[in-house]
Amino acid sequence: MNNPTKPRKLPTQAIAAKIFHSLNIISLFLMLTSGLQIYNANPVFGGRAGLHIPPLFTLGAWLAGGRHWHFAAMWLFSLNLLGYGIYIFITRRWRHRFVGVNDIKALQKTQNSQRLIYAWHRIAYTAIIPILLLAIFTGIGMYKPAQFPWIVDSFGNWQALRIVHFASVPLVVIFVIIHWLLGQKAGGEKLTESMFW
Repeated sequence: MNNPTKPRKLPTQAIAAKIFHSLNIISLFLMLTSGLQIYNANPVFGGRAGLHIPPLFTLGAWLAGGRHWHFAAMWLFSLNLLGYGIYIFITRRWRHRFVGVNDIKALQKTQNSQRLIYAWHRIAYTAIIPILLLAIFTGIGMYKPAQFPWIVDSFGNWQALRIVHFASVPLVVIFVIIHWLLGQKAGGEKLTESMFW
């Protein structure tokens, strides 16, 4: 007689986590597409004659429109990130979200594939924090250079600040892809979907 294997119970996501994930996706999409519109006005690489992004991938239609969308989405993203930080601090979820000594040991010793996935997930979760803070910090410097000239000065000049801000974009996109792939390995489509609805 065959004993069907009992399906593994996936972790349930709190409603707050679903809201934070959804707002992150929305705000990141708006910032990415409007940021590309801003980029088109004065490309970081090659000046005005540099690489231009096709309008299909931009939001805002012109420089001012792109800036309006970008800064509105920046507030949504920043407040959402702050809310998430407060939430994981109050609920003590931070103890399970960020890399620890046991995760480093697991990478060196464990043969348990599931444990390795969780260790890599915590490493990715921890690594994205300084990247997001750098993106916000450089964005503030670009948004209000007159009020925060020391931010511009800390990167040497305006162009260097723009390059660092622009470089944070692919890093965030790479994180999103890794986060999704690790979620797929840990629990498949059901786990990924549970993060949103």
